[in-house]
Amino acid sequence: MARFVKDLVLNKPEEFVTFVMNDYLQKNQFSMSDWKGEPAYRAGDAMLEGYKYLNWSYVNGTLHLEAWLKGTAGKEWDLDGFVAVAQKKPYKTSLEQLFTALQQDIPEGQDVTQAVPVKTVDNTGAATAGLVLGILSVLFVWSPIISILLAAVGISRARMGIGSSKAGMAKAGKILCIIGAIVAVILWILNIVLTVGMLV
Repeated sequence: MARFVKDLVLNKPEEFVTFVMNDYLQKNQFSMSDWKGEPAYRAGDAMLEGYKYLNWSYVNGTLHLEAWLKGTAGKEWDLDGFVAVAQKKPYKTSLEQLFTALQQDIPEGQDVTQAVPVKTVDNTGAATAGLVLGILSVLFVWSPIISILLAAVGISRARMGIGSSKAGMAKAGKILCIIGAIVAVILWILNIVLTVGMLV
């Protein structure tokens, strides 16, 4: 089993931890799924971004979290290493932001049954990155490999940003990434056809 595992001692009310975790899962578009018979949250897609998985529990004041990517041949990939770094780095960064949100101070004497003002995960940076990468993927269509790589990373960032206050920016970035990838593939195929035509 190759997973990123984190045990974080929080000693905070269960309602608080559940709220922050559910906020993170919703904003990052995780939904309940299945990993080889084990219930797990899943986000992503099979084509560009790959699938991200997450499991968590909160017992006796300690959060136990496991995160991994679906690797080749159905294997698990942890979040370290060079292979699939374009998928691993944004996922690990989002988890670090989650840990920061979970460790924030709750005002002492606060009745946890009442509304508690807390900071939640903010994916506006991912929305901005998705838009920038979308623009770059369109600008680099003359270099298909670069354009497709930019589009793949951009779609991943845009997907995270859709749950933020800059959802419109994230959606625009996702559309630009798709356009950039499609145009790059078309130009690539056209270049191959013209090259073969000239050789004949």
